[in-house]
Amino acid sequence: MSLNSKKICFSLVLAAAAGMVQAANGSCLLADAGFVAVQDNTASAGNYSSNRPKEKQRLFRSTAVEKEIARVQKLLKNRKLSWMFANCFPNTLDTTVHFRKGSDGKPDTFVYTGDIHAMWLRDSGAQVWPYVQLANNDPKLKEMLAGVILRQFKCINIDPYANAYNDGALPDGHWMSDLTDMKPELHERKWEIDSLCYPLRLAYHYWQVTGDTSVFGAEWLEAIRNIYTTFCQQQRKEGVSPYKFQRKTERALDTLNNDGLGAPVRPVGLIVSCFRPSDDATTLQFLVPSNFFAVTSLRKAAEILETVNRETALAADCRALADEVEMALKRYATYNHPEFGTIYAFEVDGFGNHLLMDDANVPSLLAMPYLGDVDVNDPIYQNTRCFVWSDSNPYFFSGKAGEGIGGPHIGYDMVWPMSIMMKAFTSRDDAEIKTCIKMLMDTDAGTGFMHESFHKDDATNFTRPWFAWQNTLFGELILKLVNEGKVDLLNNID
Repeated sequence: MSLNSKKICFSLVLAAAAGMVQAANGSCLLADAGFVAVQDNTASAGNYSSNRPKEKQRLFRSTAVEKEIARVQKLLKNRKLSWMFANCFPNTLDTTVHFRKGSDGKPDTFVYTGDIHAMWLRDSGAQVWPYVQLANNDPKLKEMLAGVILRQFKCINIDPYANAYNDGALPDGHWMSDLTDMKPELHERKWEIDSLCYPLRLAYHYWQVTGDTSVFGAEWLEAIRNIYTTFCQQQRKEGVSPYKFQRKTERALDTLNNDGLGAPVRPVGLIVSCFRPSDDATTLQFLVPSNFFAVTSLRKAAEILETVNRETALAADCRALADEVEMALKRYATYNHPEFGTIYAFEVDGFGNHLLMDDANVPSLLAMPYLGDVDVNDPIYQNTRCFVWSDSNPYFFSGKAGEGIGGPHIGYDMVWPMSIMMKAFTSRDDAEIKTCIKMLMDTDAGTGFMHESFHKDDATNFTRPWFAWQNTLFGELILKLVNEGKVDLLNNID
């Protein structure tokens, strides 16, 4: 996230900005919003008591989720893995979901990222994603999920260029001084393609699983029109963008050059993303994995528009835009690497320049099959996968504690567990998956939770002790492996 994360040691008193206080026994307490979630550094001693908030302090309870946790725990014989799953999978529900009814009587759900009390369109869509598969078994959960979708549409209609929103108007909000068209409802206004893709992914998945079309009313139609218009504007065919962004900061990746417009691009059909999913500024503004995400998201939107709303013209526009971006990706997004063959670049500009790297945040090059944007068997993707998990990727780090992809958001030598999870999600090899799961278990610093990043040589040096997306994503991965019949693999991790 854009608030500068601080590297911390678990044995230290954690930053008050992260909502932490230190308990008498040296464990850390997450204190906010009426709950206290204990992170007890005693796992190494074999103490696997739950680190979830006490039941009365949990923000949202789902009977279906609780039953799923119990089912999976019965199957997992590895005590630490079972413990971590039970801590992590419900973390979004336990600590970040604020569910209520709006003034219109419809469900309304505001979702924190964790230690930053704002709602990112990306994070919130990813945080609740793994619960959708259980929605038909729990009417309350289904209603909460509908509330997330409706809240995301509301946010997009406030400003489709924003990435994060406040729970209501805050005239003295944290980034109101940014040089852009800020509004008090916005936490931050960084233009990122994926911010408009994650709500489409979630809404489509919810519809496919539940059959509920009640979320696709007037606000949905306004939101998809805003999304389509914004994507078209950011193809930059009509010249420079209506969007500009500058911040008074010592951190170069938190602002845009060229008077807030960013680096030049040649209009070739791709969509500009001024910022990455890490909330860091792009170097070359055609961010390749996010353009792939836009293609699949527009096609999902078109299917909804055509089937539910009978909006055939708008559906055709979405499909045509998706086709145009896809063709441009085929022409401009690849690079003939001397070692790995043809790979996907991370960023391009349409002038022939390519940035060769990957960042841990999703969408990433590594994660494209996880999002359904490319086939995992695509030979170009497989070449790219080898490249990003190697020393040829400047943000791949390997050390005594573990290895994986990081990014400039935290900096050198800091591995993001999210990248290890994405390697497991996209793997076709059981041994590789097993290695990833063991690494995730070994780098929790005894907390039973995932973190934003950890130092490649010392897992107790980590950032963001309360990051709900990473926690829930770990639960999603373990549940996926269980449901795919890989329980023996999980139970044979040393």
